Amino acid sequence: MSPALLNGSDATATNGLKKHQDGFGTRAIHVGSEPNPETGAVIPSISLSTTYKQDSVGKHKGFEYSRSGNPNRNALEETLASIETGGAFGLAFASGSSTTATVLQSLGPNAHIVSVNDVYGGTFRYMSKVAKINQGLETTFLDLENADDETILASFQENTKLIWIESPTNPTLRLIDIPHIVSLARSHPSNPLVLVDNTFLSPFYSSPLLQGADIVLHSLTKYVNGHSDVVMGALILPPRHAELAANLRFLQNAIGAVPSPYDSWLAQRGAKTLHLRMKAHGTNALEVARALQKSPYVEEVIYPGLTTHPKNELAYRSLSPHARKFVDAYLTSQSKAADSEEAFERIGFPYGGMISFRIRGGAVEADKFLTSTRLFTLAESLGGVESLAEHPARMTHGSIPEAERALLGIGDNLIRLSVGVEEVEDLVADIEQALEAAVGSSIKSSD
Repeated sequence: MSPALLNGSDATATNGLKKHQDGFGTRAIHVGSEPNPETGAVIPSISLSTTYKQDSVGKHKGFEYSRSGNPNRNALEETLASIETGGAFGLAFASGSSTTATVLQSLGPNAHIVSVNDVYGGTFRYMSKVAKINQGLETTFLDLENADDETILASFQENTKLIWIESPTNPTLRLIDIPHIVSLARSHPSNPLVLVDNTFLSPFYSSPLLQGADIVLHSLTKYVNGHSDVVMGALILPPRHAELAANLRFLQNAIGAVPSPYDSWLAQRGAKTLHLRMKAHGTNALEVARALQKSPYVEEVIYPGLTTHPKNELAYRSLSPHARKFVDAYLTSQSKAADSEEAFERIGFPYGGMISFRIRGGAVEADKFLTSTRLFTLAESLGGVESLAEHPARMTHGSIPEAERALLGIGDNLIRLSVGVEEVEDLVADIEQALEAAVGSSIKSSD
């Protein structure tokens, strides 16, 4: 089995014909999981050894010490570099937070970065309370969705080394035009790197490296592993950044925040079904979003796949090539089922499994909703096969000061859903009964 073929190489075969480029799901299943040449095993075994025999000093079979390299971690990193389309180098870490820390430490002392203001609370905390103190990092938090070019360019400094993007952002699902931000970065003398946290969409729905990004970050804890039983993170870089990848790999080894062999094995196992799960997450989330949109107990639904979302066109434009094929096929099937052109235009399209919405009321109604759901479990995190619900203002984004949360629209009535892969009819029924319990009952009692 040829790794070059599986990674979609454009090389031509000996007969002069262009080699077939394997699709996303095929790469996820096969790259990094080649059959063992000694045993024929089609699934990699778990290598728990911390050290490896050397035939003589410095002469070994590719492994010395498990912090520096492990067969399971190496296999996972190969898989990640393949499924994050446009990638060549994958690096796995013990958590998404340690991944963030390693990237920011690689910038050195007294650097400046620009970050989207609606960023994950843990990332905000590390930038503003750890890196700021320990390495003099200065961060400008900016609304990269709505700021004009002049404002964005004015935020760049001589020592600006990185632009940090989430798209969609967490938790208000703002969309950033990645190619446009990349073009602004390239036009400035500081020429900062552009990093995209692709956790929310996963490598299935979005391919930031194809949009010009320099680094892609994932919390593998979420969709890539997909079963809520592993804490891990990863970086993926394109071929042009071999030197940067080598520097980050040096820090990966030197700092030592590496995942265990078993966690690496689990995450690679999860990645094999990523394409199937993401399709189910997306179609389920779209149906739940539409149900929320129809509810009198909901003030606003935030899901970029809905045609009512202000960035719906950008959402479609930002789809990866493989997600575009899936979405187009979905839209074709729905257009045949729609009873009118107007009905079809309201359908929307699957765009990941994350939804945020504002419940009618405030903290009391939000609490009641979160404790009334049967299938949506009140818990932090996201991206597992099971559906989760959480309150950003007091949970995932509690580390952000209240005044700043208010400016970002993270209020007491904002609820974030991670829609799982259960039967969609059951999920919709659960949402509807919880809304009735949280808001409907209070409206009826006031009447």
